[in-house]
Order: sequence, then C-alpha cells, then structure tokens
Amino acid sequence: MPTDNPMSAEKVELGRHLFYDERLSGNGTQSCASCHQQIRAFSDGLARAVGSTQVEHRRNAMALVNVAYLPVLTWANPHFARLEDQALLPMFGDAPVEMGLKSAAELEARLAADPAVVERFERAFPGERPAVTVDHAVKAIATFERTLISGSSPYDRFIAGDSAALDASQKRGLELFLSERLECFHCHGGFNFTDAFGHAGMAEPERAFHNTGLYDLDGHGGYPERDRGLYELTRMPRDMGRFRAPTLRNIAVSGPYMHDGSAATLEDVVAHYEAGGRTVEAGQGRGDGSASPLKDRFLQGFVLTDGERRDLLAFLRVGLTDTAFLADPRFSDPEA
Repeated sequence: MPTDNPMSAEKVELGRHLFYDERLSGNGTQSCASCHQQIRAFSDGLARAVGSTQVEHRRNAMALVNVAYLPVLTWANPHFARLEDQALLPMFGDAPVEMGLKSAAELEARLAADPAVVERFERAFPGERPAVTVDHAVKAIATFERTLISGSSPYDRFIAGDSAALDASQKRGLELFLSERLECFHCHGGFNFTDAFGHAGMAEPERAFHNTGLYDLDGHGGYPERDRGLYELTRMPRDMGRFRAPTLRNIAVSGPYMHDGSAATLEDVVAHYEAGGRTVEAGQGRGDGSASPLKDRFLQGFVLTDGERRDLLAFLRVGLTDTAFLADPRFSDPEA
C-alpha cells in the first residue's frame, strides 16, 4: 500500500528488533512476536489471542503474510488501513488489553535508556531529534512488516512454470479451488488469496467483508453479542457477522481458523463450506448458519467425494505453504 514512510535497510533492522522486544508491552512480558510467530506464518496457534495481562481476546490473531498489500489490517475495521496506525492499537489499546502500554512517554523512556537501541533509532532516522519516539518506533515496525513477503510456495513455483512443483493430487485440488462449483476463489483470489488488496498505482484498493454463515442465533442472521463484525462500526443490519477474508497463504500453519478460532482444523473449515454454513447444536452460538439470510451469496454449499476432499486439502496444506518464508532468517528474532 502507498505510504509516506519510505523504506530503508536501517529502518527494517530497527523494526525487526522492536518486533521482538518485550519492552513494548506494559509489564515487559510480550512482544509483537508473542502473538505473531514466524513458524506459524506470524500467527500464534491459539483460537483467540491472549494479551500481556493474560486476558483472552475475542478474536483470533491474524497471520502477517504479505500485509504490505492489505488495505484492511484487522478482521472488521476498515479504518485501520496503514500499518503505522494499526501498530498503535495493540501497543496502547485497552479494549482488550494486548501489550498494555500506558503512555508514549513510558515506552520512549524504556527504549532511550538502552544505548544500543538509541543507536539503531539514530541510524534509521538520521538527523531527526529526538530519535527515540513512538512515531519512529511504529514506522520502523511497519517497515519491517512490509518485508514479510511470502511468494515461494509450491503453487508459486507451479504458476511460474515448474509443472512438477505440485503433485497430481495438489493440481486437482487447485482445479477444485478455482472452480465455479466450489466458489473459493471469489473471496480468496489473486496472488494473496484474499479479496482485500491494494498497491501503488491502484485507483482504489479492494476492500470486502463477508458473512460466512458461522452463526444464526435468531433466524435473521444474528451473531453472538461479543463479536458482530463490521456491524459494530456501521450499525447497518446487513453488516452483521461480516469479516475480512484472511489470506490462505501458509494456511496449514496458521490455525485455528475463523475470526473467533472456532474452526480447529482445515477439515472443519472445508466441512463448513461444504454445508454452506455451520450448524451449532447447543450453547450460546446455537443455530443454523447455513440458513442465514445474511450469509455471502457464494456460500451455497457443495458436495465432495472423499478423494476430492483429500485433493483440496492437499493443495491448501502443501501447495500454499512457503517453507522458505517460515524459516527465513531475515524475519527471525535478531537476538536469538
């Protein structure tokens, strides 16, 4: 996405150090990497994230994959369109508490007390005084996050001309994924496998939110009160339960799935879409999401044979997993 924060190697290196620095949390127990672990495609493996005060959040921590091209950076808030702005939310937000910082002065004092950190800030922002500021910190973190580019999966090698990069099962799974019968590609299309996309030169970035029929509490498409998606901002009935479609890149390592982590496995996810929505038999989410009048028009359900299901899962699990990205030393903890 276009930004007024130009890239530099020094800024990337500072951002990388800050991304892994636990001083960015109020009690010094968590860093950005606590909820965004490289081996999990910069997600955390939990159904719902847990903040520095050990309070469980209501949403799943999203993977940070190719976020430089995302014009929407949270599950259901279109106003966070810049990585610099989004970084402030976990650092200083209190509903819920994520990193739990109380003030900019608190963070600046911590970082300025470390000569090595001060030197990195001065290299990243030469001639700017003071060098150690929250504004510079979030610019550096955002710059590092823009380098988190995943594009070396077997699928990428296949479309670049390596016909052997996908095996026969994965190729059949790709064909199913792209078929009008399954409709997956409508919400998970393009090189980033999502329909939220933007880059320099675009007249207007693509932004989309979808109700995937996870819940229907009342027969009118109602979602649990603790998280109603885009509706919480717009208060428009049609926005009930609408969330951004996450990227499917490295999806095999970034579960659990859905905005609330309520789908534990990829098998669960595929079953959900096969049924055209989820039926919850008991509890607070009880209802038949497949009958929701608010679900996306592409969620009509489909029937797979056992072999087709294996092929689709093989494509998602293996074809979209970029092992080089998950182990790239440029993205790892510089102090490890």
